[in-house]
Amino acid sequence: MTRRAAVPGGWATGRPAAGLPAHSPVRTPVEPPPSAYVFDPRRAGPGEDLVAVGADLRAGTLLAAYRAGLFPMGLGRAGARPLGWWSPDPRGVLPLDALRVSRSLRRSLRRFEVRVDAAFDEVVVACAGPARPGRWITREIAAAYAELHRLGWAHSVECWRDGELLGGLYGVVIGGLFAGESMFHRETDASKVALVGLVEILRADGDPRRLLDVQWRTDHLAGLGVVEVSRREYLARLRVALGCPAPHLCAPDAAAPG
Repeated sequence: MTRRAAVPGGWATGRPAAGLPAHSPVRTPVEPPPSAYVFDPRRAGPGEDLVAVGADLRAGTLLAAYRAGLFPMGLGRAGARPLGWWSPDPRGVLPLDALRVSRSLRRSLRRFEVRVDAAFDEVVVACAGPARPGRWITREIAAAYAELHRLGWAHSVECWRDGELLGGLYGVVIGGLFAGESMFHRETDASKVALVGLVEILRADGDPRRLLDVQWRTDHLAGLGVVEVSRREYLARLRVALGCPAPHLCAPDAAAPG
């Protein structure tokens, strides 16, 4: 692949000790060296999700892609190379004021503790489990997001009970954008509770510019309020979101109101 992105036709795990704070210390993300690649989803045709092929997974490249509205996913078996860079059209987003919390999910909220960044690597490993369909999270991708986490750009929201990690999600935060990557659960509703907790974090300061990107709308996510928007609309919302401050990433006092 050229320096300009072309438009196409065991991991270690850990568990926090008892009494670990519900969030990591707030710190300013470290900007990595800039990418050698340029991403432009506007060069893709309407309805064409795959925008580019190639490039690398350096932190600067990943951030450049997210800022342009793309995310990586391998094209080969089990997510192996070559890397594909995707900008779905339409795109799945969750409006922060449209989250649907069912009666049963509201009951589940009481059964878990929500934490932020207490076990980022373990969340990624769980999302990459061999039984998961697609298995696009390779060791290379996990290492790349671990580096983004180390630099302060990637974060996890987790569900715990009695010191055991039971579900969670992870994604990339740039300004007011939370680009969700994957979620998992080991107990019913645990991943949904993590999502509810994330929404509460993102809307805590009432800034309407924030954007929660979930990549594609599925029936499962639609039940929580996820909708589809065109690529053009997503990119417009993204430009606005990137200009607002990052959310204060700490666990909410309660995962949902009421």
